Amino acid sequence: MSTMTSTDSAARDSASTEAGRRGGLRLSGMNWLIWRQHRAAYWTMLGATAVTVVVIVYQRHQMLTYLEGYGHPHLKSGWEEGFDHRPLDLVAQLLGLLPVLIGVFLGGPLLAGDLEGGTAKLVNAQSVSRVRWLGTKLGMTALVVVVCTTALSAAFTWWWSPIKSSSNIMSWADGSSFDNSGPVPVALTLLSVVGGVAIGMLLRRTLLSMVVTLGFTVALQAVWAYFRMSLGNVVTVTSHNGVGVNTRPHVPGSAYLIDDSYLTASGDLIGWGSCAEATEKASNACLDKAQVVGWSVDYIPISQMSSMQWLGASILLAATAGIAAFVILWGRKRLV
Repeated sequence: MSTMTSTDSAARDSASTEAGRRGGLRLSGMNWLIWRQHRAAYWTMLGATAVTVVVIVYQRHQMLTYLEGYGHPHLKSGWEEGFDHRPLDLVAQLLGLLPVLIGVFLGGPLLAGDLEGGTAKLVNAQSVSRVRWLGTKLGMTALVVVVCTTALSAAFTWWWSPIKSSSNIMSWADGSSFDNSGPVPVALTLLSVVGGVAIGMLLRRTLLSMVVTLGFTVALQAVWAYFRMSLGNVVTVTSHNGVGVNTRPHVPGSAYLIDDSYLTASGDLIGWGSCAEATEKASNACLDKAQVVGWSVDYIPISQMSSMQWLGASILLAATAGIAAFVILWGRKRLV
């Protein structure tokens, strides 16, 4: 009897394996459990990403139709006057909210819901280790986040690239373009989500974790916006032709202007507003007294954008890895 049972079991296993091969790759074990538990959030993100990418493809087609009337890719002057940049601005604003929304609604409740509802205790009573459970949760969530944000970033970059050199439409140094293209949205969203997971693990209450995660993600956005342009190498150009008309040094049209100052004969810099008296005669006297000989202009060229984005993303990803390690180490001993 036992031989027949063993044979039947082996046959069933073989049939199951063969069915799995015919049906393609299937999730099983812990991967299936995590996907099943959070499938609503995962599918919502994937579906919203697909819809947004389709919208971007359509809008880019509309944009290129307009630009071709001005000789795209070598655009003629005057194309900016009739260009409708509202769709680009609207999508950029929505994409800028993604790190906050995903951090609050996915990262915050990811562990807090299990801890509050008792699921973590149930998992802890099984043969699966806490480290594997936490690692699978973080890994699968991070994978979905990376897939979605990479697709959105690539689509937005593709849409914006034909007009990126025009600072009148959307400056490359603004958050609407810098934070929505390249690796930055991926890194920002991952840090927001993993930070929310850590907050939920410590607070153990879903609603409270979501509120605190909201504060964390908003603060993260503010700090990032403050330090964003410090990632670049400032270029300084000077002139010694006085401060009259057409005496400023040449600065590329798409450059991000940081500061411009008067340059004195001794090489010192003074603010350009320091001699802005009410009368031209008084202003000239002030310039002569300070021995102003020209201008000094500090700027960051658009050519540094990619390197700045990768440097910033590396910093954000390093912080994400540190928080993820904390979640694993803390959760291994103190999760329940």
